[in-house]
Amino acid sequence: MTSERHAALLLLEGHIIDSMMLPHLLDLVMDRGGAFDIQELRVGQHKTDQSTCRIEVTACDPGTLDDIVRRARELGARVVSEEPVRTARVPARGVYPEGFYSTSNLPTYVMLGDNWVLVERQEMDCAIAVDRVASRAWCIPFPDAVPGMDVVVGHHGVRVAPLERSRQMEIFSFMASEVSAEKPKKLLIANIASEMRTIRAEGGRILVVAGPAVVHTGAGQHLSRLIELGYVQVLFAGNALAVHDVESALYGTALGVNLESGLPIEHGHEHHMRAINRVRAAGSLRAMVESGELRAGVMKTAIEHGVEIVLAGSVRDDGPLPDVITEMGEAQRRMREAVPGVRLALMLSTMLHSIATGNMLPAQVRTVCVDINPAVVTKLADRGSWQSIGLVTDVESFLRELAQVIDQQSVR
Repeated sequence: MTSERHAALLLLEGHIIDSMMLPHLLDLVMDRGGAFDIQELRVGQHKTDQSTCRIEVTACDPGTLDDIVRRARELGARVVSEEPVRTARVPARGVYPEGFYSTSNLPTYVMLGDNWVLVERQEMDCAIAVDRVASRAWCIPFPDAVPGMDVVVGHHGVRVAPLERSRQMEIFSFMASEVSAEKPKKLLIANIASEMRTIRAEGGRILVVAGPAVVHTGAGQHLSRLIELGYVQVLFAGNALAVHDVESALYGTALGVNLESGLPIEHGHEHHMRAINRVRAAGSLRAMVESGELRAGVMKTAIEHGVEIVLAGSVRDDGPLPDVITEMGEAQRRMREAVPGVRLALMLSTMLHSIATGNMLPAQVRTVCVDINPAVVTKLADRGSWQSIGLVTDVESFLRELAQVIDQQSVR
């Protein structure tokens, strides 16, 4: 006597072999105790052709089958006989309904009626709100959940579109699979510069997430040059970057160390506090720039060139500066508002701000993670092996080379 098997028919479409979508699905089925029967496999004959696979997945019980199908959806598979998405109402402000669908950073679609609708504002670790009348769906973080809002529950009627491996031999495909201090940095930086140039030519935005090491290492002048050349549209940082940038502009030091000689200055440890006091007396960084009191530095250049700046504070901040957002919910909201249109993010020597930013970015946004600590680079570059580059190097040498290459490209 044979036990009853429960089955579902799945469909894979696209570059399912190059992207490893099909092998990953087969591994998933076997690892979860299921079985599969490939009913149809059509492999594209040319590089631009897509492939199609219809595969029947079976399991010995409904729970196992549901688990396999749910995970298969996350790989990009869809059920042939798909059901519309299911929703439930938000019960209280800031609370999702039980069983809510938790998002990834990959492009996601939901089935409303007979139509597949692209989820807007894609972000990982959110829920999906639905407006059936307007035929819209969008990601909402916890603070945006309000009573009565319809939110997707379960995995029915949800389709995820994994990023496919590029068929072009380009820098974010063949050099982004591992973090190493031994990568050919000159080649990498030249190709990153070329990518930035393409993005700007197409009207895309470039985001820089920068820590105070940018100032401490003397790299601030190179970041300022990138801003002047039009290659930074958004800047995320904390109190420390702005404080030490102002300190360097006013006193020529960072944390009391002379940036030219590398030697500590007598009473130099007071300089960052005096810098904070000067900004607070002026009322804001912009007021300091407009009055002519702040005549150099990253913040001055960013303000003068219309860069969208979000300074998110923390409990450890000195001061902080008047421009720093100390309420974390508001800081997150401001960061999310600045993300649309960003196509590349440079994450420079700041782990916590970079992790926060990475969690808000759709998977299509390419990221370059630079830090002297390999563990930090690994953590940040691990968001997606095909669109992230991790560089273990000094941030000053990286920014100096990048600014020089872009400067040279701009002259041509």
